[in-house]
Amino acid sequence: MRKTSMFIISITLLAVSGCTESAKLPASAGFGPKPDLSQMNKKIIATINVAKAVGWPENTTPKVADGNSVTAFAINLEHPRWLYELPNGDVLVAETNHKEKSDSFSVKAWIAGKLMANGGAAVPSANKIMLLRDTNGDGVADEYHVFLKNLNSPFGMSLIGDTFYVANADAVIKFPYKSGETEITAAPTKVIDLPAGRNHHWTKNILASPDGNKLYVSVGSNSNIADHGLDEEKDRAAIWEVDLATGTHKIFASGLRNPNGLVWEPNSGALWTVVNERDELGSDLVPDYMTSVSAGGFYGWPYSYYGQHVDDRVQPQNPELVAKAIVPDYALGAHTASLGLTPAKGNALSPQFANGMFIGQHGSWNRKPYGGYKVIFVPFADGKPNGEPIDVLTGFINNKAEAQGRPVGVIVNKKGALLVADDVGNTIWTVRATQ
Repeated sequence: MRKTSMFIISITLLAVSGCTESAKLPASAGFGPKPDLSQMNKKIIATINVAKAVGWPENTTPKVADGNSVTAFAINLEHPRWLYELPNGDVLVAETNHKEKSDSFSVKAWIAGKLMANGGAAVPSANKIMLLRDTNGDGVADEYHVFLKNLNSPFGMSLIGDTFYVANADAVIKFPYKSGETEITAAPTKVIDLPAGRNHHWTKNILASPDGNKLYVSVGSNSNIADHGLDEEKDRAAIWEVDLATGTHKIFASGLRNPNGLVWEPNSGALWTVVNERDELGSDLVPDYMTSVSAGGFYGWPYSYYGQHVDDRVQPQNPELVAKAIVPDYALGAHTASLGLTPAKGNALSPQFANGMFIGQHGSWNRKPYGGYKVIFVPFADGKPNGEPIDVLTGFINNKAEAQGRPVGVIVNKKGALLVADDVGNTIWTVRATQ
């Protein structure tokens, strides 16, 4: 399989006239349960439009939805990406980034990589997990501990009983855990290897099954549209189901270019994920999405997107497989880099956020105007999306088109606050209803 389309680079280094924070598109144009993709102007072009990472000026925060407040739970972190709360209320944060392992040269990748450094993507990986503890209950972490170190681009975390699991970029590993401890010094045990190699998409997330017998593992593709052939995509662009008793796995669902957040929807009990879709079809294609995940389901990548929209750059095609492609449940806007996902159940924000999903949108690097760079909420009814997205946190892009922050992981903690990991701001934000 080979990509044959012409590559044209449109480069914008820092600020571009009119490149302010993206306005919300109507549901029919890139958001919602039934996006009308026929409205989108398809272009075989790679637009590179990176917001320079500058961090937050002193005494500034993101803008928060009316009726709520935002404060810093933890500051001065090292590229915090993903969050996990332990049963005792300690918050774990993976301080991590991509460790490039490329065995081929691409002009496109080289240019994009150089420009992405301006967006904060070139920060070295700290390769550790921090434990944050709020000892006096004031909503601010007053103890910072190195929980685990010497990891390999860690991302997903899960505690099952007295065993703590971590998804590195190349393997799922596990450690013994005792409640209340602030550091694990035991050597890791490998559970299962994960596809690595060039590792175009390095973030591997994990989610325990409700009975604790299985782990679901998100494994992104190794390319945009299988550029280097399908052999390099074996077992990728998929969610794995790992049997912890045997250490074996099967593909639970496939055709998911880069799934990240994994959660169990509280009402239906179904597995849900957010997915980063393909690039180089212009600013408005293809929308990232949130969807329930069916066992054995195929979601189109690389042959098609959003159901049966064929990507004719991919040759040869597979019409039989395209015919089986499942239409996702909800579009989240093109190139928004939707990564974080957490159910709203138990949250202490204002009433409009009672039932649905919070989504951390890391933000585009290849769209004009910028897309994402915000935390949004999608309301649900009867276990399915029901309504247009609502902005929760915005203001990550300033009036100079610079990135003050970029939201990634989101969780609702035991006290009902929404915690948001901001890897450019090196901060974890807390959102709750105004008292």
